[in-house]
Amino acid sequence: MTDSIAPPPGFHLLLEGRLAAEAWRLMLQLPLLRGAVPHGSGDVMVLPGFMADDTMTWLLRRFLGSIGYRVSGWGQGINRGPMLSYLPRLTEWLVRARDRGGAAPSLVGWSRGGVIARELARDRPDLVRSVVTLGSPVRGGVHGTHVGAWVTRATGLTAEQISRMQSERERRPIGVPVTALYSRTDGVVSWQACRDESTPGVVHVEVDSSHMGLVVHAEVYREVAAALARFHGAGPSGARSL
Repeated sequence: MTDSIAPPPGFHLLLEGRLAAEAWRLMLQLPLLRGAVPHGSGDVMVLPGFMADDTMTWLLRRFLGSIGYRVSGWGQGINRGPMLSYLPRLTEWLVRARDRGGAAPSLVGWSRGGVIARELARDRPDLVRSVVTLGSPVRGGVHGTHVGAWVTRATGLTAEQISRMQSERERRPIGVPVTALYSRTDGVVSWQACRDESTPGVVHVEVDSSHMGLVVHAEVYREVAAALARFHGAGPSGARSL
């Protein structure tokens, strides 16, 4: 990617402090939210963001499980290594999930987890039903985020190497449906970096959330459920927990 995209303005970074309020509002709305969103069935994997692990996506996974999906975390510990190094193990999970359930699973990825989800779908569209990204920087490399320097240190790759790798991979389009959620007040990743203007058919959905709050936000949960329901058959109305 060669797009020139700057990180979010500093005052948006200060707005990340609303995380606690977003989580509190979600907890108040969860009982009604489960009954208001479309239910579905089938396998879904949720991938965490940079320097996060499955504990950070626990509530989102529990919610998706309660509306009918068979949900898994990514099971790779903290998301901090070179992105492509994760693909072989995650592809193995996709194969097992498809063989077990008889249909390809969907992927929901928060921040860098969404970038990894897209690359899995790019490599193996036969194994991925759909992708939903939450504040994922898919344009501008690491330059459109406030964590670019941390990413380069953690992965051992320069910003130029990361951009070149992304550009090379984008020569092959993603062949599955993608829904991209983004927030104009995201304090970590520029909203412009989250909009995929090169992949045909991407559905962009704007929400009003902090970056950290994307995994504990009622509006995000509604949009994720709606995006998954477009490609997963309706499941039983009864709740299913993890």
